[in-house]
Amino acid sequence: MEKPRQNWAGLFNISFGFFGIQIGFALQNANMSRIFQTLGSAIDDLPWLWAAAPLTGLLVQPIIGHLSDRTWLGRLGRRRPYFVLGAVLAGLSLFAMPLSDALLIAALLLWVLDASLNISMEPFRAFVGDMLRKDQHTAGYAVQTAFIGAGAVVGSLFPPFMEWLGVSNVAPPGEIPDTVRYAFWCGGLALVVAVMWTVVTTHEYSPEEMRAFGDSAEAAAQPATDLATRSSSGPFWWIAAGGMLALATEEWGLEKEIYLLALLLIGYGLISHIAIRLARAGRSANMLTSIVGDFSGMPDIMKRLALVQFFSWSALFIMWINTTAIVAQRYFGSTDPASAEFQAGGNWVGWLFAVYNGVAAIAALTLLPLLSRRFGKVRTHVFGLLCGAAGYASFFFMPSAEWLIVSEIGVGIAWASILAMPYAILASSLPQAKLGIFMGLFNVFVVVPQLLVATVMGSIMKAFFPDQPIWTMAFAAGALVLAAAAMLRVKVPGEV
Repeated sequence: MEKPRQNWAGLFNISFGFFGIQIGFALQNANMSRIFQTLGSAIDDLPWLWAAAPLTGLLVQPIIGHLSDRTWLGRLGRRRPYFVLGAVLAGLSLFAMPLSDALLIAALLLWVLDASLNISMEPFRAFVGDMLRKDQHTAGYAVQTAFIGAGAVVGSLFPPFMEWLGVSNVAPPGEIPDTVRYAFWCGGLALVVAVMWTVVTTHEYSPEEMRAFGDSAEAAAQPATDLATRSSSGPFWWIAAGGMLALATEEWGLEKEIYLLALLLIGYGLISHIAIRLARAGRSANMLTSIVGDFSGMPDIMKRLALVQFFSWSALFIMWINTTAIVAQRYFGSTDPASAEFQAGGNWVGWLFAVYNGVAAIAALTLLPLLSRRFGKVRTHVFGLLCGAAGYASFFFMPSAEWLIVSEIGVGIAWASILAMPYAILASSLPQAKLGIFMGLFNVFVVVPQLLVATVMGSIMKAFFPDQPIWTMAFAAGALVLAAAAMLRVKVPGEV
């Protein structure tokens, strides 16, 4: 049997919850550096404070993907229980965040907020594959990307909109402005409402219906790789690499954030060793062994796309961390978070982020489908990535803050392509019964580059470009060029 074809109303309902989730992410991305600096963080410490967010996604998404592949709660379904749980937790986090009066509290709430958003977001990626026929995957992810862009526009514009309404955009030193407070509270409400819309208006296919479509739940229970046949030496190489990195950090006096990467390598080595031991003991039906086995047995096309994601998200994370500091310093002439000029720069970044997300929403529904039909998904994604590289590079040449809107057009096209093309390719190429876990594992290659940026970029900037955050845009542009080159190695069936 073939899945029923969804009309535009069905596509709308399936992805509308992502509108709310992205409002949460947009508020986080556009305002957390501003909040951290307001509460006393130095600019060199921003990457370290941001590291908690991607690390949370690295841990949460594979677990949620694994669990959601195996969940069925009757009328509530497979993926929707996680939509509800994540939305409620994220809404509470958004309410509490602007009440923070200490840097540590804000950092802990960022961790909780990102974990909650990831609990909801990960199943949404698989939800599109669950609900749609393969010939609708591109349309499904395009609609999802449009809602991501629209949600990000709304989230990014909340603070300046509050200022337009007469809410104060400045506050005493160490206090978060009211514009940010009210924006977070409104955003939390919008997130919960949007996610609940999808929960109420959709009906997931039961395990029996999925079997009729050829998507057996039993297939999800089998790891992609039999870890019992794997060599025991592999995990120790990861542990050794992490240990050497920690020693080098201590010996050469590198930034303390590098220890996080070392711990990540050691941790992966340890869990791989445990998973192999469990598999050899005949205990392959547990979550740890399943996740490690699926990670080891990723399809080839997923491995190639993983490299593209690595460079793409390195560039995006550089932008999210540094744009406020760049714009405030270069175009508003202030590095003091307590000054009106700095806060005005922060609001202008909200407008810039709204522009690139608005462009992404339009491009996802118009430009990308047109290019994809004409030139294929691979060439379309290469084009999008190069547009983003040009946008980042242009930060060096724009004469005023207003001209940065032109830069954001290129960034918006890249953002649309990054959110749509890799997932459309994957959803049509992966085993449908394992979409949850594979989409969760694919997120590893979204998170690891963010951790790398968070732990290494601060050291690079302090050593070579102290107090010159504009140079981070050169790294972002270069990363997208490398992503475009890596995309040329991806071969999609049916495309020349």
